[in-house]
Amino acid sequence: MSRRFGLRPLWLAALLVAAFVLGTTSPDWLRLARDPDSSPAPFWTEAQSTSLTQEERSNIDIYNRASPATVNITSTVLKRGWFFEMYPVEESGSGFLMDEEGRILTNYHVIKGDAPQLEVTLADESRHKAEVLATDEANDLALIRIDSDQPLKHLTLGDSDNLEVGQKVLAIGNPFGLEGTLTTGVISSLGRSIRSRDGVLEDMIQTDAAINPGNSGGPLLDSSGNV
Repeated sequence: MSRRFGLRPLWLAALLVAAFVLGTTSPDWLRLARDPDSSPAPFWTEAQSTSLTQEERSNIDIYNRASPATVNITSTVLKRGWFFEMYPVEESGSGFLMDEEGRILTNYHVIKGDAPQLEVTLADESRHKAEVLATDEANDLALIRIDSDQPLKHLTLGDSDNLEVGQKVLAIGNPFGLEGTLTTGVISSLGRSIRSRDGVLEDMIQTDAAINPGNSGGPLLDSSGNV
């Protein structure tokens, strides 16, 4: 019994401290209850809008100029199955318009196959049949063309001889069928050789910009928006 009553002063002291803290640092809802005319302080502060950096503005400008000229390419070829039946196989990749005549540069492996049926989807989601003009299997390049009665935005080819390691680059493509995806990075190395299914590709540009399936054929751009 004496031990139980001995704790009473501690409880009283704790209640007095709590009352003092509550009275001096009362929350907004309690002040509002005591004085309905007072306006409570906000529970959060509104994020202040920050100005874009020069690099961000450059990335946005390049994307706005280059994405309308970047296209999605769907290639459908017929293949023979185990029982000699024919079935369609569909592959997709990217490419970019080189001129107002509708010529598109892409990778050869995007349109590879016997008599492929090519369909190009532009940034405005219009679809066009395409024909193959030329292929360079050794360098994994292909040139195709579409017909359009509308003006076509196109990109400008840059000079790869003047590239420097560490230079900023931007890649635009359609990875996983998602249109107009932008990734950024730098040139990691120059003059690389890589082995592909069709041989060795020489004098390649290595970059740390994310390149995903479906990006093949899309442009790699410098800070001026040149391919």
